[in-house]
Amino acid sequence: MPNIIACFKWVVDEAYIRRTASGELDFSSVDYKIGEYDRNAIEEAVRLKDNLGGSAIALTVGVPEATKGVKDALSRGCDQSCFITDTTYRDLEPSQTAAILAEVIRSRIQNYDLIICGEGSSDLYAQQVGPRLAEKLGIPCISFVQKVSLEEGKLTVERRVEEGIEIIAAPLPALVTVLPDINVPRIPGVKDTLMASRKPMIMIKKDDLAPIGESHLRTASLTAARMERTCERFGTDAAEITRFAESLRKKGVVG
Repeated sequence: MPNIIACFKWVVDEAYIRRTASGELDFSSVDYKIGEYDRNAIEEAVRLKDNLGGSAIALTVGVPEATKGVKDALSRGCDQSCFITDTTYRDLEPSQTAAILAEVIRSRIQNYDLIICGEGSSDLYAQQVGPRLAEKLGIPCISFVQKVSLEEGKLTVERRVEEGIEIIAAPLPALVTVLPDINVPRIPGVKDTLMASRKPMIMIKKDDLAPIGESHLRTASLTAARMERTCERFGTDAAEITRFAESLRKKGVVG
């Protein structure tokens, strides 16, 4: 029976971000949530556990306020959670996150068969944590996975590529990053939320871990995107089609 780790991140809910008159982003009244892509990772871990037995562990790094995210992950079907937390873990870059997760998995979890990560985080979307984590653990990594199968100690997946679908097999333990269309994440009910508070949560502090390197990424500024539409109506006869093509040339859309 497999032991599966689902990694997730507690991120800003973009629905609450506002745009100021000057074009800047206003985060003063935002709420937080488990990233959209990470919900697919959690759901897939729980589905595999439900079908095959074993256990599903929710694993995350974040600030103390992210406890709400841990409870949310538990309400979605994970058996237990591992929460690595510190006030300085607010703006970790992917290399730091992967280093922290790798140390905790090696020292605290150890007995695992599969690690599932989302395709990318909902905020940075760097798509680096999963591959970096697999490299540090010395295990196979398969990205952009849309179907997972576990049997007889072997992982078989369908992976989407530009030319179509690849079917890949790898020995366990292994790590996969999953696409959003792999499943539809469940919506926890009241009973699920109440049960989550009774499930075990391992909390690990920064002082329990080895020091990580300094961040090399700096956010210089954030500006809201602007969309400007210029509407013009064209007919269907030859003259109108010619006028349409000429309009595209003037705008530089076609040569």
